[in-house]
Amino acid sequence: MIRSFFGLTETPFVTRRIKLLPQQQEIYDTLQVHCQQGGLCLVIGVPGTGKSVIKESLMQAPDKLRQRIASVARTLHTYTNTIKILCEALHVDFEGTPFRCERRLIEEAYNDNRVGKTLITIIDDAHLMDMTTLRKLRLLFEDFPKNHNLVLIGQPPLLGNLALNVNQDIKSRITYSVITKRLNPDDMKAFILAELDRLGLGHNTFTQAALDLIIRSADGVLRRTRNLCLACMLEAVRANDKTIDIDAVNRVLIQPHWRKEADITEF
Repeated sequence: MIRSFFGLTETPFVTRRIKLLPQQQEIYDTLQVHCQQGGLCLVIGVPGTGKSVIKESLMQAPDKLRQRIASVARTLHTYTNTIKILCEALHVDFEGTPFRCERRLIEEAYNDNRVGKTLITIIDDAHLMDMTTLRKLRLLFEDFPKNHNLVLIGQPPLLGNLALNVNQDIKSRITYSVITKRLNPDDMKAFILAELDRLGLGHNTFTQAALDLIIRSADGVLRRTRNLCLACMLEAVRANDKTIDIDAVNRVLIQPHWRKEADITEF
């Protein structure tokens, strides 16, 4: 609907298409260095601060001649099902016992190593994963070639779990960690304008007043910014107006999920 109304060839504000901001690019570049050397990396942040954007950049733009990436997003599974998910991601047969799956994964990792490929395993929402499962994965990856890199993406409770004495065997192997922070107003504005540039839309698609209200309301959270911009574009479609003004933004912000609890009264 939005693409048709605004005459776009691409869907706006799609996570895998979003251009990285400078601080996100720095994290991405650092992860790439550790991917070449091998290690254990943590990307920590509250929901909506850009972790998924960094993950999608790792997933979508690898050097396929030198890198191979496996991603696990279903972190509430048991260890057995998790290694089967890894097998599926790497196109390895996952039939049989967990031991056989582990052996095939190790063989595949060494096959990649022999042809000069690095292997990157990304575990998203790692704070939800049972620490026993994570420990078993860590032990499995000990048998991988040393240029293998494990990237854990999660929320702050993951740091708290790793700080426990019982988990020091995992924490002591961390080679890089970073916290994704909320964006400042200038970065949020740059993010919106860069997305408009990518789509071929003018910067005046959002009036200055509308842009300022979006930035204030999103409170530095990238996901909120994205969702608010998309909701405003849908409002523009409904109003048959290709310029998004402050009234369109306000029509979105009156929806209950955008309002603070203090503003919601019981009926």
